[in-house]
Amino acid sequence: MAETTRRAVVLGAGAAVLTACAGYGQPAGEDAAAPSSEAPSYGATEPKKSKKPAAGGKALTATADIPEGGGKVFESEKIVVTQPTAGEFRAFSATCTHAGCTVADVADGTINCPCHGSKYDISDGSVTGGPAPKPLPKKKITVDGDQIKLA
Repeated sequence: MAETTRRAVVLGAGAAVLTACAGYGQPAGEDAAAPSSEAPSYGATEPKKSKKPAAGGKALTATADIPEGGGKVFESEKIVVTQPTAGEFRAFSATCTHAGCTVADVADGTINCPCHGSKYDISDGSVTGGPAPKPLPKKKITVDGDQIKLA
C-alpha cells in the first residue's frame, strides 16, 4: 500500500476546491468555461432601458417659473434650477454633498439643505455655509423659447 504524503493531500484538496469553484458566479445552466461578452443577467427578464431623456430633453418648467436671483427644486428629477441674473439659468444636483439629503429651497441667493444647514451659491453651486464638503454637481439644461429642459 502506497503511503500518502502531506504534499499529495494538500495538492488534492487544492484541486478539489478549484474544481468546486470553477462555476462559481455563473448563472445556473451556463457553461462556466465559455466566456460571455455580456454581463450575466441573474434572473433579469429584459435588458435595462436607458434613463436618458429623448432628444431635446424633458421639459422641466417655464422660464417665468424661476425667479431672478432665486430658483426652484425639482425633487422628482433631483435637480435644482436657478436664475442668478436675468435670463441666465443654471442647474445643479439637488442632492446635498454632506449627507445626501435633497435640498429644500432657494432663497436669498443660496440653495438650502434642511438637514444640517448647508448652503450653496445659486450661480455656481459652491458651498457658502454649513458642513457640505464640496459644491453641488452641475447639471445640463437647455432653454428652448420659454421652456427649460433637461439636456
